[in-house]
Amino acid sequence: MDALRAIGVVARALDGIANIEFRDLELTRGQYLYLVRIVEQPGIIQEQLVNELKVDRATVARSVAKLCHQGLVEKRANPANAKSSLLYATTAGQTAYGPIHRENLYSLNQAVAGMSADEQATLTRLLNQMATNIDADWQLVKNGGKRRY
Repeated sequence: MDALRAIGVVARALDGIANIEFRDLELTRGQYLYLVRIVEQPGIIQEQLVNELKVDRATVARSVAKLCHQGLVEKRANPANAKSSLLYATTAGQTAYGPIHRENLYSLNQAVAGMSADEQATLTRLLNQMATNIDADWQLVKNGGKRRY
């Protein structure tokens, strides 16, 4: 199996597990990803979520609106830019973050089980390099461009 397929298998498996395990938090598919970023980066704006999660603006807007409706996230005026709002987790959002964070740590430990600390560091470095490498293509395609194969 090549690296991209293996990464896809791991990502889909962990996403599927999380979506099942977070049902009791009433988080729909993938909403936990947004909540984590908002808790860990108070005052983040939606455009940062677009770039960090590599999803389109409409998807981010829908997910943030649902989180706000559920009382997990609140929007505050952005003094630097009236067109964007700053996003903050509410007390309920902070509470929901606890089990999500614990699940993430557990899943990470399961995924790297049997790897030495050096191997884990190498894996992290290589995956971060892959993310950096693909970012320019993602930006190009997101903005209507076409890649040349």
